Parts: sequence; C-alpha cells; structure tokens
Amino acid sequence: MVTVDDSPVFQDMIGDSPAMREVYQLTRQVAESSATVLLTGETGTGKELIAEAIHALSPRSTGPYIRVNCGALSENLLESELFGHVKGAFTSAHENRTGRFEAAHGGTIFLDEINSVSFKLQVKLLRVLQQQEFERVGDTKTIRVDCRVVAATNRDLLTEVEEGRFREDLYYRLNVVPIYLPSLSERGDDIIRLVEHFLTIYAKKNNKTPLQLTPEVTSHLKSHAWPGNVRELQNYVERAVVLANDQKLTLDLLPGHVRGMSPIRVGRKSGRDLDDLCTEFVNAAISQSTDNIYQSVVSMVEKELISQVLKSSQGVQTRTATKLGINRNTLHKKIDEYGLEEEAR
Repeated sequence: MVTVDDSPVFQDMIGDSPAMREVYQLTRQVAESSATVLLTGETGTGKELIAEAIHALSPRSTGPYIRVNCGALSENLLESELFGHVKGAFTSAHENRTGRFEAAHGGTIFLDEINSVSFKLQVKLLRVLQQQEFERVGDTKTIRVDCRVVAATNRDLLTEVEEGRFREDLYYRLNVVPIYLPSLSERGDDIIRLVEHFLTIYAKKNNKTPLQLTPEVTSHLKSHAWPGNVRELQNYVERAVVLANDQKLTLDLLPGHVRGMSPIRVGRKSGRDLDDLCTEFVNAAISQSTDNIYQSVVSMVEKELISQVLKSSQGVQTRTATKLGINRNTLHKKIDEYGLEEEAR
C-alpha cells in the first residue's frame, strides 16, 4: 500500500501522485478548522473517504459523523430525513423523529450529491449553514445545532447556478473551502498502485495467490479513460481475480472496452465506426443541397464531438470545455446552437 501519510486516517487512500498529495495536504489543513468544505470530482474518485478523513482529523472527531445521500430520496423524504418531523406532520408521521442535523450535533454531517437538493430545501439548508437553526417538519419550535457541514457533488455547481437549478447564495456558502478529487486518468502511476492493492485484497478474500501484472495489461490499464474512476477499477480487478485460472492478470480477464473494444450494450445496436459516421455526415450534407457542404459537415462533426465529450464528462461543462480546449462561454453557445442541453445535464 502506498500513501503519502502514515496516519491511519488515510489508510484506505492509495496513491502518491502529485494530484493526490495535494488532496491529502489540503484535507489535513482544512480539517483543523470549522469551515464548510465542498468536495468536487467525478463519481468514484473517493469523495466520501475524504469527508470521513476531514471528520477524523478534526477537533470534532469524538462527535458523530452522519452521512446523507441527498440524491437517494424524494424532496419530502429528504426534508424529513435532514430536519426530522413531529407526530402528525404528514400521513405516515406516527411519532416524533430526530433529523440528521440534530443527530450530527457536535460532529460532522456529510451531504453527498448536494446538487440534487430541490430549491425549497436549498433555502432551508442555507439557513442552517448561516444561522445553525431550523424547525422540524410540522413544528414551529426552532432547534439550534452545532455541526460541521461537508458537501459533495459530481456536477459543476457553477453551471447548475447559471442554469437556474442551484441557488447562488447557497453555492458560495458551501464553497468556503473546495477540494477537487482528481479523476483516475489524472493520477498517473496511481492506477497501478491501486490495482496491486485491490489484487491483494481480493486474492485474500477469495483464498487465492495475488495475480501478477503483465506489461501488456499495465499498458491497457494506464491508457483507459476510467469514467467510473477508482470504483470502476476496483470492480474490474475483483472480477479478474474471481475469473483467473492462472497466476497472472492477463488481458482476457479485462472487459472488452478496457482492451480497446466497443462496450457491449444489451438491447442497443453496436456503435458506428468512424468511416460510417463520416459517410453519414457527408451524405446528409449533400442531401441538404447546401452551397457550403464543407461547413455543414464540420458543424455535424463538431456537434457529435461536443455531445460525446459531454457524455464522457457526465455533463460537467467546465471539464468538457477543458477537454475540448475551448472556454466555457464558447461551450455554452455551442450547446445552445446544437440543442445539446440534455447531454449537458
């Protein structure tokens, strides 16, 4: 196992890349304060582990650590979950219930997928952050709490603000200390360190000898984009250990798309290759009887490119713009021009 910190708090965080060193350093530094922290990054990058580390390294470490997945509940259920309710507040409220903010008093509350919270609840969250008080659902009694808030999102909240889905005042109240969790593709040799770590874990769980990496597999692992990041890598390593009949991690144990093949999608036609796609664009431009076939084809290619990069970036426009090498304002205009609002969400 390779980490940049000997503290047991970081024992589940594998990596020695410059990007992860920065995360560890900032985590330790911010943990000592009481500031609200906003964790950003793609899904599967380890935001929950960092939230736990912030709590464990903080003066509140002896207090409760409460996690809430805001994206897993409807608006009404989430409001009751966060703030509690009194008996009779709604049909199924048969008794008083303590909310997660009350339960986190003296400790830390981790709000995962904060971008999914409705506008109504965003107002209530803002009040808790600013004044540390709220009322249970169906009650008028004000409850005061003392808890630290750590929030996480895999979306670009500034984009959510610009598109009217997230309150600007709440964004700035959450974004006191932002910590960006790098994607696996930004972490260099950490990929191999993680693979070796997971090989050891799953070999032990399955009573097998740890598999040995081959140069061919190492090359494919390092070149894959890993859209699911560490979580995706972990799943594929476990699969390889379970299926292996030899002592080596060979290429055939990895999914086809990691080996450079198109992913198999049940119920969908196989993807079009580049030649077919280009032919389709050219034929479409000719059929439009336009005087500027070149510009027409270029526009079609640009639209397809932006669409695919948006999808691979999970709709995060800042990351999409960076990958495309254009500024975010230009990307906004292109999204509007090509009608790609759905992909941008």
